[in-house]
Amino acid sequence: MPIYTEEDSALAPHKACEGVRDDLKRCLLATDCVRKERLTPKECLRADHPSIPVECHNLKQLFFECKRSMLDNRQRFRGKKATDPHEFQVVA
Repeated sequence: MPIYTEEDSALAPHKACEGVRDDLKRCLLATDCVRKERLTPKECLRADHPSIPVECHNLKQLFFECKRSMLDNRQRFRGKKATDPHEFQVVA
C-alpha cells in the first residue's frame, strides 16, 4: 500500500525513484524479519525471508526497474514502454 503521493513531491526535494524507495523501506521495516529477528532489510531480502510479503518483492522489482531506467539512454529519450497492467498482481 504505497504512501507516496504526488502532493508530497512538491513539498520536498525530489530524487529519482524516491517514492518507490520510501514505500519499499516502509514495507520492509514492518516485517517480522526486521522487527522480531533484528535483521537488516537488506539481509531479509537476500535471505528471501518468509515473513516478507509479495508486495515488498513487487516494490523491490519496481525500484530495480526505476533505477535501471535511469541508465537506459534509449528509454530516457523515448519514455517508458507500455507495461502489462497484470505484471505486478499477486497470483493466488
